[in-house]
Amino acid sequence: MAIADKLVLRRQHHLKWRSLSVMFDILTRTIGHPWLWLQEVTSTLFIYAIFIGAAVATRRNDHLYLTAISEALHGTPRLIVEIIIRMVVLGVAFCLIGFGYINYVRGFGSFRLPSGTPIASLYAAIPLAGALIALFTVEQLVNGVRNGFDHPEPPEDDLAIPLVDAVVQRSARP
Repeated sequence: MAIADKLVLRRQHHLKWRSLSVMFDILTRTIGHPWLWLQEVTSTLFIYAIFIGAAVATRRNDHLYLTAISEALHGTPRLIVEIIIRMVVLGVAFCLIGFGYINYVRGFGSFRLPSGTPIASLYAAIPLAGALIALFTVEQLVNGVRNGFDHPEPPEDDLAIPLVDAVVQRSARP
């Protein structure tokens, strides 16, 4: 097993790609022959990670929303508060879709350097994330109304990072 596999959890292997692009960007600049397209790759990965990460956080219920109020309630009041919270998130998702699409269309008028790619390739992440957030919010609304929103938290897995063997064996001298 490589040392990189020991340092990065299995569920976070996707983070290595952004790290590699930054590392190669620094390396090529240090040796005096920068690969300028690496900055575009890094910024694209960063922007898509932010917006798709927001959608994933919505799906997992890891995003920041008014949980303190809803967790203190039970029964019908909780159902009402949870629906209101999800409707607010759904409104934000529709804003992301609408205004993100406007930015996406306008993005064909300006281009990234040095590749000449339209900036719309970056703005496409905004309505995509909005659509995913809307989809996941509707899923939560349907499941919550059918089964209730009061679900116990799943136990967290204690994922210990394995220690790297740092023992250096000395060769025996004759």
